[in-house]
Parts: sequence; C-alpha cells; structure tokens
Amino acid sequence: MPDILDTEIKFLAGVGPKRSELLKKELDITTFRDLLYYFPYKYIDRTRFYKISELDPEMPYVQVRGFIDGFQTEGGGRNKRLSAIFRDDTGSIKLVWFKGLKWIIDSYKINKEYIIFGKPGLFNETINIVHPEIEDPEQLEKRIISNIQAQYSTTEKLKNNYITSKTIYKLQSNLFSQLRTRVKDTLPSWMREKYRLMNLHDALFITHFPNDNKDLERARFRLKLEELFYIQLSLLSLKIHRGNRFKGYVFGIVGEKFNEFYSRNLPFSLTGAQKRVMKEIRKDLGSGKQMNRLLQGDVGSGKTLIALMSMLIAIDNGYQACLMAPTEILTIQHYNTVSDMLRGIDIELCLLTGSTKKSERERIATGLENGTIKIIIGTHALIEETVQFNKLGLAIIDEQHRFGVAQRASLWKKDRNPPHVLVMTATPIPRTLAMTLYGDLDVSVIDELPPGRKPVKTIHFTDSARLRVFGFMKEQIKAGQQIYIVYPLIKESEKMDYKDLEDGVEAITRAFPPPRYVISVVHGKMKSRDKDLSMRLFTTGKAHILIATTVIEVGVDVPNASVMIIESAERFGLSQLHQLRGRVGRGAKQSYCVLMSSDKLSNEARKRIETMVSSNDGFEIAEADLRLRGPGDLEGTRQSGIGFDLKIASLGKDGQILEYARRIAEEILEEDPLLKNPDNHILTEQLSRLKKTEYDWSKIS
Repeated sequence: MPDILDTEIKFLAGVGPKRSELLKKELDITTFRDLLYYFPYKYIDRTRFYKISELDPEMPYVQVRGFIDGFQTEGGGRNKRLSAIFRDDTGSIKLVWFKGLKWIIDSYKINKEYIIFGKPGLFNETINIVHPEIEDPEQLEKRIISNIQAQYSTTEKLKNNYITSKTIYKLQSNLFSQLRTRVKDTLPSWMREKYRLMNLHDALFITHFPNDNKDLERARFRLKLEELFYIQLSLLSLKIHRGNRFKGYVFGIVGEKFNEFYSRNLPFSLTGAQKRVMKEIRKDLGSGKQMNRLLQGDVGSGKTLIALMSMLIAIDNGYQACLMAPTEILTIQHYNTVSDMLRGIDIELCLLTGSTKKSERERIATGLENGTIKIIIGTHALIEETVQFNKLGLAIIDEQHRFGVAQRASLWKKDRNPPHVLVMTATPIPRTLAMTLYGDLDVSVIDELPPGRKPVKTIHFTDSARLRVFGFMKEQIKAGQQIYIVYPLIKESEKMDYKDLEDGVEAITRAFPPPRYVISVVHGKMKSRDKDLSMRLFTTGKAHILIATTVIEVGVDVPNASVMIIESAERFGLSQLHQLRGRVGRGAKQSYCVLMSSDKLSNEARKRIETMVSSNDGFEIAEADLRLRGPGDLEGTRQSGIGFDLKIASLGKDGQILEYARRIAEEILEEDPLLKNPDNHILTEQLSRLKKTEYDWSKIS
C-alpha cells in the first residue's frame, strides 16, 4: 500500500498545480512528506491579545482584536499605498499595504471584527502595522490552532504569489487534517522506550502546532536526535561493511626506500605528533584491512612528509602510490617538495596536471601501466581513463572536500581492489562536523608545529591606519622580508564596498614606487603563463610584494615571506582567514598577519576578526566558524558525498545531541553489527530509504 506521505503536494487542499510548481521550485517541496519536514525557523506567542492603548513601536509582534473603519489610497506611482484605520475600544492605529491593494479591499469588510497580527512601527507620530496578517475570528476556531505560532521561511517569489509564512502554516494544518492515519514511526518501539523519545506523529504535530515550550522542546529533541542518529548509523554501518567486504593490501615490511629516506634525507626530527600519526598509519597498512584515515593538521604541520613516508612503505611492499590535489599550484608544490625530499633516492616520480604535454602524458601512461613509475602526483587529471596503474596500493587525497565524490570514485575503479586511502586536510574540522562528514573514517591529528616555528602575530587595523601599515611594510622589506597582500575581488563591485585588487595595485605602486620596489600580481583570471612568471618573481625573491586574490590560499610556500596583509578581512570567513595566515610563518623569523577592514563592522565580522587576533589554534577557529556560519556555508560540506540534508538539527548548536546519537548508534551496532535482529527492521528500512546515491561509496572515504 503506497504511503500517503509520498502523495504529490498538488493534491493537498489549498495547493493545486500552480502553487505546487512554485513550492517545488522555491522550497524543493514536492510531496506531503517534504511539507511535513519543512520545519519552522522560529515561533511567536499568539496567546496574548493586546489593546491598542498598550501598543508601543518598540514591541515585537503583537495581536489585536478590532474593526476596520475604512480604506483609503495614498501617494502615487511607486509610492502608492493602501491604508486603513483599525480600532478597538481603547483607540486606533493605521494599517498599511504596498502590494495587493485591490485584493485587500475585496477581501476584508468595513466594521467587521478581525484579528490582526504584525510588528508595530511609528510613522508621522502614528503607530502603524505594515502588511499585517488578518484573520476572521470564526475561521480561527475552525482550523488547527496552537498558542505558539510557527513561522516559516519563504522567498520573495513566493510572497509575490501570496505564499507567506501564514500560508505555509495553513497548508500544514490542511495536511494533518488530510492524513487518514497517524504518521508511521521511523524508530523501533524498544528504542523510543529505552531513550524516552516522543513518537514521530506527536513530535511532528507539536513541532508545527506547539501549545507550550516544554512539549515543543521534547518534540524538537526527538526529531533532531533521529536526524543525527541515522547519519551516524549510516556512517558506522558503512565502516563495518567496508571492513568485512574489502580486504586491504598487507604492507608487512618497512624496507629499503623508507629506511634510506629516514636515515639520509629526513629534513628534521619528527615531532611527537608526527611519530604518533605515522604509527597509526603503519598499523593500518599492515592490518589486512583497507585503510580509510583522515589526517588533519594545520598549514605547515608536516602532512606532506607523513604522506611521503606512507608512500615509501607502499613502494617497499611492491605497490604504486598516488597523491591527488585540487589545484595545479598545490599539485606542483607537492611535486617540488617530494622531489626535494627524495633527492638522491632512486624512485621514479612524475607530475600530471591539465598542462602536461601529450608526449609526456604518453610516457607517464606507459610508466604507470608497466609499474616503473612508483609515485604520481597530480590534479583531477589522474582520474582520466587513459591513466591506468599497474598496482595502485595507496591513494592520498589532499583537501579532498574540493573534489566531488564521483571524481574521487574514479580512482578506485582503476583497480579491482580498492587501495588504502589517506585523506589530508589543512582545514581544521570541528569535532561535530568531522563526526558527520568523516564519521566513517579513522582520524589522525598533527597538533604540533615543527621545531623552530614561531606562532604568527595577528593584528587588526582599519583603513584609517593605512599609512602606519605602509611604514611597517617598508621596515619589513628593509629587513629582507617579503609581503603578501590579498584582496577579495578583482574589479570593483557596485554592490560591495570592498577593496579590489586593481585599485590596490595602483595604491601600492604609488606607495612603493619602482624600481626601488618590485611588485608582482597574481589572480585567477590571468593566463597560466603570466601567473607562473609573476609567482616565480616572488618565489625567487626578486619581488618584494605579491598582490593576489585568494588563488594563494593553498599551495604557495615562500619561507622568506613574513607578512600577510588581508584587505577587507571582514569579507572572508574564519576558515579562509586562517588558511591565508598559514602562508606566512614558514621560516624561523617572526611573521605577521595584518587584517585590514573598514571602520564600520557588523557584529559577526567583529567576532571573526577578534577570534583571529586572539587565537592561532585552527580547531578553536573552526569551532567558532561553525557557530557563526553553520555547516551549510563551511567549505566542502556540500561536496562531502554523505548525502545528508539537515532539516531541523544544527551541527553548530546540537553537538551534544550528535554525540548522544553516535553513542546510541555504536551501542546498537555493537550488539547487532549487520542489523539482522527483527527488532531493528525499521532501522534497515530507514537506512535504505535515506540512501541517496546508487554508487557503492563503501570503497571510498
């Protein structure tokens, strides 16, 4: 029997074909279920009715009973508006509309009682309410009503077509009236009893139509817990499935190449954190199970060194290794770093990017197929069909969130057995986000900087202190240091009053005139050849200043550059500011990050800048970023491949519920790893319904 919740939304009373198209296009609501799970973003107390004499323009939303005395049109052209005097036995206020004037006049009668709801304001010393909600008291009693009224997000297009928050509220009411039976629960009864959870039907109803805050809290807790629980159950089941199904290559020895590198070429002694991480990786590689490990570490913490040592273990055991990076700049940097580290050691290493010439591509293809090329470092060019490995044993992906899931999957299709996988990121990931995006992976963290590195000093200046900053820059250049200046835009935007790169080049050239000062410019719209020439000027020390957009966010390593100046710092997210700051502090000298902003800052921008000035801890910064912006805006969450779309829970605010959900999932899988118990049938049913991708993602991270 088909589930009524799968019914198309156009068949709901009050929707129809035209509204259903709008709901689909604007809110992605296509079925009864989609509407049911379209949750309010806030609630307003509708229990109290105010007298007009009590109203104050500083009040939030208010509800008043009274009568419309009459309508009149005011102004003309774009300023045309409709007004009405609304009165009760204590006084009168003005109601104002700028849209739908004819509809308002046709819909509401003079001297009939109505309930109005809206935000009081003050205009010409008269209290008014613009575009109030108007309700007939008789209609109010006929439909589902609750004391605490849900408010739903809509779009401008929906509002223009008279689909407001109030309309969605009415549709939710119609939906519950139209349901023939209670909504079937999605958690087993034993689980609801053990963890004292409200049943699904009641939780959904109360979330849309709450009568008191206590019940609302319980209902929302049930829905949030379920949402986060199924993500964790899915990830942990995936981990068990992968462990059972895919046997990893056994790298049983640490041999000649590894030992030669360790004794002759290791650039510095490993930190305690690097030793710990290397031990975790070696254990995985020798376990007989496919490694799927996430390696987190701030910029400059030595992740590339760990990657190389892991690749050498693969080579010593007769396998090939690849390292895939998202941009050509980062790929070339990895190639140069690894080439330098392997100097004098007989291992064939090659580079493959979109710019690689055809003849070189053919040579690489042959070398990979016959196994003479042991390590390849490349961009997404590695996943092209012409690239075939002889024996790929280890795949390392840097900044993996910048690749789509399908792109990464292409690597594993090149071999019958999936290789060991090491995912690296310099973007510190908050614990709650890591548990969701990478919940199926084992996690290693490098939380120490190599010896001799000094923390970067971060300073905030506003535009009014620019001359002071120029003076500081000249001192640094005189001391033999180089400087980055980063801009958020290339050309001036009419909508955004941020410093743009083209204006910046002019201003910096005036303050630092050639030939005494050499300035290099790099941005994403330049031709590759011009970009490479400009970068080479800076990396070889011939340019004092590099002016750039965020193309230098990852993949530029100039130890002599000790100052990072970020223009319009309020324009950047915390994670991006932290990445940019990581471009300096690569050498032994004291480095600086200067955050330039306008004098006027929003509260959120001020909090971001204060966080940057007070902390160098990438994980602390990532947690703050999650709280400020939420996971949907954080880099990479849209491409994670987990396929989750949170409807009610928030990774920024519901961390405790997430950890509780994961513990419950772990307890269940400990007792019933394959969910074969009949009592857990609902869980497997739900996992199957929630699975959104057709490809078997269990082979990949």
